[in-house]
Amino acid sequence: MSRATTDRRAALPSWTAPALLALATVAAYLTSFDGVFQFDDWAVIVDEPRVHSLAAWWQSMPGIRPLLKLSYALNWQGGHGIAGFHAVNLGLHVANACLVLGLLRRLAARLGMAGTLTPLVAALLFALHPVQTEAVTYISGRSSSLAATFALASLWCLEYGRTTTHPALRRLHTLFVSPLLFLLALGVKETTMVVPAAIVLLVSCDARRRVPWREALAAATPHALVLLLAALLAATLPRYWMLLESSLTARDLGVNLLSQMHAVAWLVGQLMMPWRLNADPTLAVVEAWTPPTVALALLYATLLILGCASLRRRPALAFGILWFFLWLAPTNSLLPRLDLANDRQLYLALAGPAWLAGLLAARAMALASRPRRIAVGAALAGLLLCLAVSTAQRNAVYDSEIAFWADVAAKSPANARAAGNLGYALARAGRPVEAEALFRRALALDPQYTRAAINLMLLQDGTLE
Repeated sequence: MSRATTDRRAALPSWTAPALLALATVAAYLTSFDGVFQFDDWAVIVDEPRVHSLAAWWQSMPGIRPLLKLSYALNWQGGHGIAGFHAVNLGLHVANACLVLGLLRRLAARLGMAGTLTPLVAALLFALHPVQTEAVTYISGRSSSLAATFALASLWCLEYGRTTTHPALRRLHTLFVSPLLFLLALGVKETTMVVPAAIVLLVSCDARRRVPWREALAAATPHALVLLLAALLAATLPRYWMLLESSLTARDLGVNLLSQMHAVAWLVGQLMMPWRLNADPTLAVVEAWTPPTVALALLYATLLILGCASLRRRPALAFGILWFFLWLAPTNSLLPRLDLANDRQLYLALAGPAWLAGLLAARAMALASRPRRIAVGAALAGLLLCLAVSTAQRNAVYDSEIAFWADVAAKSPANARAAGNLGYALARAGRPVEAEALFRRALALDPQYTRAAINLMLLQDGTLE
């Protein structure tokens, strides 16, 4: 065999892994193109004239999440209908999966794990897990996937800049390109504010040497300055102050923290039990310490201590643990939100548990004998196939408003909003008897649910549109 042939074979995995990842992701999400506009899509896209043209978008500026709204305006003006929205969402998810693969490959090389299956397995789990459908198939879930694209690209550019031997490229990527991409991420969604902390985590995870904290913090300094600038700009927009006031009046900060302990546990359950995915869950507000709350607090504290303590000796383990909690922090911590938890909050956080699963798979493959290695590989392939099939099936929930709200109502029978919205969808489909029963159920669950009361009255009068 010639040397050229050997070199081509050696280079093959670097091309085949992203190609396999992209093909698997597209195959799992082909069914997403049957989806229709759902839930928040109506308020932020369909009935929002400010995203129906580039001119309208420009006239609405300055405003919150400008780049997210720009993406909607470009889609709407493109004239390809909802298929265009789905195509962009899927393209973003494919790009994010490849960015996760690239970022984890660089991390693996720094941890002395180059050539292992860990990054590929983690990227496949990230791409194929059905919990991601809320950020991909659900059109307005783009806020999570588009923000992730810029955040991951920012981290990848920083990693590239830190490892390149070309001084000009190093300065370009670490001081300009990466911070600029972070600024764009903030222009999509504010939860990407944790990118500077993610940089500190990535830089600190190094098995080759003990990275000084000063070096890790210095790597994140340009991004911290960008965050400060973005915060000052946001402070000039009244809309952000209105949202902050609304958040602080939603519930007490202490109550919110207790509730979020249970919300994070619920999100972990979504990863472990994807058959219970729910687009509009009704989670209970926890107002006092209980034995389960204390147990969860101790568990989270133990995991965080383990993650921090492992940064030097077991950085691979530390990365998986700390990455997960880091990306949940903006949505599942002190600042109250209207909804305690949503599946799409796991979008970037999933890379942490996926990395740990990849570590486990690689270790099992390395320690197993050849026959058992084949069995482990077959089990892993079977798991990934099951996740891909589950994703394709989950996409069907978005095919109609009836299917969407029927799924929520079945999984959250105490959800008045689900009952009311399912009733409205059935009324529009010409099924008034079922619609009336659901409106009445919604009012029984929540007597103050005025929308259900109005819809019931209009239905009885025959004037419900």
